[in-house]
Amino acid sequence: MKKIFIPVLLVIATSCGDDFLEKRPQGQYSPDIILTTAGIEGALVGAYALLDGIGTSGVTSWHGAVSNWIFGSVVSDDAYKGSDAGDQPEQTFLERYVWLSTNTHIYGKWRSLYDGIARTNDVLKSLPKVQGLSDARKAQITAEARFLRGHYHFEAKKMWGNISYLDEQTWDPESPESVLVPNTEDAWPKIEADFKFAAENLPASQTEPGRPTKFAAYAYLGKCHMFQGFPKGQANVQHLTAAKEALLQVVNSGKYKLVDRFHDNFAAETRNNAESVFEVQYTVTSADGSGGNQGDELTYMYPNGPGGCCGFFQASQNLVNAYKTDEKGLPLIKTFNDSNVKNDEGLLSSAPFEPYTGRLDARLDWTLGRRGIPYIDWGVHPGRFWIRDQSYAGPYSSKKQIVSKAESGKTGNPRLSTNNYRLMRYDHVLLWLAECEVELGNLEKAREYVNMIRKRAANPDGFVKADDGKPAANYVVGLYIDAWKDAVAAREAVRFETRLEFAMEGHRFFDLVRWGVAAQVLNAFLEKEKTLRTYLSGAKFEERHQYYPIPQQAIVYSTKNGKATLTQNTGY
Repeated sequence: MKKIFIPVLLVIATSCGDDFLEKRPQGQYSPDIILTTAGIEGALVGAYALLDGIGTSGVTSWHGAVSNWIFGSVVSDDAYKGSDAGDQPEQTFLERYVWLSTNTHIYGKWRSLYDGIARTNDVLKSLPKVQGLSDARKAQITAEARFLRGHYHFEAKKMWGNISYLDEQTWDPESPESVLVPNTEDAWPKIEADFKFAAENLPASQTEPGRPTKFAAYAYLGKCHMFQGFPKGQANVQHLTAAKEALLQVVNSGKYKLVDRFHDNFAAETRNNAESVFEVQYTVTSADGSGGNQGDELTYMYPNGPGGCCGFFQASQNLVNAYKTDEKGLPLIKTFNDSNVKNDEGLLSSAPFEPYTGRLDARLDWTLGRRGIPYIDWGVHPGRFWIRDQSYAGPYSSKKQIVSKAESGKTGNPRLSTNNYRLMRYDHVLLWLAECEVELGNLEKAREYVNMIRKRAANPDGFVKADDGKPAANYVVGLYIDAWKDAVAAREAVRFETRLEFAMEGHRFFDLVRWGVAAQVLNAFLEKEKTLRTYLSGAKFEERHQYYPIPQQAIVYSTKNGKATLTQNTGY
């Protein structure tokens, strides 16, 4: 995402007299700049700039990463922290559910999101004072800013649950106390209101990629209702009906479709495709390496693989096992983790390796890297030679966020690329609709949506291919042919499909929480994983871990009249 640089006005005294006391010091930012047409447009771009989570002073890039690879995947059953035991121990605390309010990763995420909120409120507060803009343009700037404000609050809401909602009426950049708003009021209605306004005022299409359309706003509105759809694990028909209504706006627009090949949703060469509803735009050039996917920089291979660093974010054995299929090509929802897909863990580096020959969903090898399988255009994954410490975090790599060799190295940093992060895709919309239809009693419609996803996964043209042009593994992917008559089984199928489709994209943990099954799933995961990853021994997910602790530093800074205005989440 582009960064906005606002020029500084230099005011120099040219005569004697005490009128210089009223002039701005040299080099000081003038807030009047934002009140020009160029200034307000630039401020809006600045609000977009924090979508990637990068740009807040003092926040490490991966703490605020929009991909949520730490907060949504490493803390789930999809992934391990990776690297080695001594690197980034704060991530190990998160992975083991030792969640401390002093963890700088958590505070960095908080700061990035509230910085984004502040930037949107700067735009909204200043816009009425700007001269020279048409009413239509002002309306669209307002809609885009409110969409962004909704996004930043949404991300905070799913992280911490109890958050302060800040709007432009509250926000005053000249008064630090303006942001000292208690976090005791439910923010969902105000977040929904931002997306509703955006949906009603944004255009159906945009000329510039990266700006949201009305249908992106409807998709987010539907997502808001999906996150309220299962309080305490029970379906809320009102929210799910509202979600369906909003999501159907996206479907009925006719503007989106599933692309033919699954991997086209993760390649830099095919960004902003027909499946993209909203994605964060990354740019890098040979002259400026400050852009790109900095938040994912740690997730490249170490020491000899793509990027040359750093070995974090390794797929779990549980996730690999989830891609096994039966003779019909359907997932083994009940028994997938009874045995492990064969890997080279425990083998000497010189020992011959016989690959797993069982049936697999083809999405596996576009989701993660494993020995013997081509890794984009970087050659065949060699196993431990691309793994920092295989005895610590296993034999698998991540893959979806890694670019092709052709797209790598456009700056001095081979780990930065233009591989946009797809925040919202059409496959999200379809699978959320499938969830709604299950709970609303329309099981056959849910099956239809799921089969649309599986039909794409079954497309041989989208399989990972070996050098001889044949499938790199025994890929068998089938559709659900038999009618769905059991709501429980249908629910399990939709949720399992959601995992297979979006694994390693930072969504899994938040899905488990919104479904109300996090404790059940994650503790079962830990029970087996502790036999594979010894550092997980003793780890336990508790109910309080549905939300992260409010950062202690944020609570300290919220003090007003000697009392904190922010209340810590229960259990911390």
